Amino acid sequence: MEMLDDFMAARDDALVGPDWLEAHLDDPDVRVVEVDVNATAYGDGHIPGAVLWDIYTDLKDADYRLVDDDAFARLVARSGIDSDTVVVLYGYGPAIGFWALARSGHPRVRMLDATRASWQSDGRPWTTATTEPVPRSVPRPLPRPDARVRASRADVERVIGDPGVVVLDVRSEAEYRGERFWPSGASEPGGRAGHVPGAVHLPCDTLYGPDGRFRSTDELREVVEPLGLRAGTDVITYCTIGARACAAWFVLAVLLRHERTRVYDGSWAEWGRTPTTPVER
Repeated sequence: MEMLDDFMAARDDALVGPDWLEAHLDDPDVRVVEVDVNATAYGDGHIPGAVLWDIYTDLKDADYRLVDDDAFARLVARSGIDSDTVVVLYGYGPAIGFWALARSGHPRVRMLDATRASWQSDGRPWTTATTEPVPRSVPRPLPRPDARVRASRADVERVIGDPGVVVLDVRSEAEYRGERFWPSGASEPGGRAGHVPGAVHLPCDTLYGPDGRFRSTDELREVVEPLGLRAGTDVITYCTIGARACAAWFVLAVLLRHERTRVYDGSWAEWGRTPTTPVER
């Protein structure tokens, strides 16, 4: 997996500021991607040139796992992205797009260090025009899933009770305690609320400052280290559909360089709907 190695070795610029992005909006080698769970916010307005990746229809399959490699390669290609494109992600769940691109070894993936709201409030360029990029050649798909950044349900089941692995639940308190299945509080027929037995709880919101940006690396270390999350620790993150789990992965693996961090992308949407998985409340 040389491409992933190249990405992980060159991640100091994984966050880009709004000034940089505004200055590069007309650069043909930059593609902006907004990641959300539907098209509502994007339709109300977005950064000029941005394409929409819908988590439910573009990134997830029917079982809430990441779409297969061929489907993801087609998404990347029709978004006007090739190996030379700098991809900048923002929106409701940019980290899941970042993680998927990093997993595929894309060498030039970045996260916007600003929220939709702050971009708008600063008076930066904004549009309702739909972007239709020129499709690029479909990149070569991964030969196999990269186990260094992704965990399966079976992987999580195997490490329950293993003191050498931290299973990190980054959902809300109500979800962790089993008071609700979905973040909105909506019910899930046949679904069970709760958490993976022995999972450590770290609400994803604690990773962000009041302005919606990631906290500084020093502040992030103060948040995660008391939970046993240190460099060299094996960690598997999960949430409900994977977006918050990928944000935690971004903090640990990219910002804090905790190399041995994986995302369980099926997360609670898969775990809680599988009758045989153990659930703790």
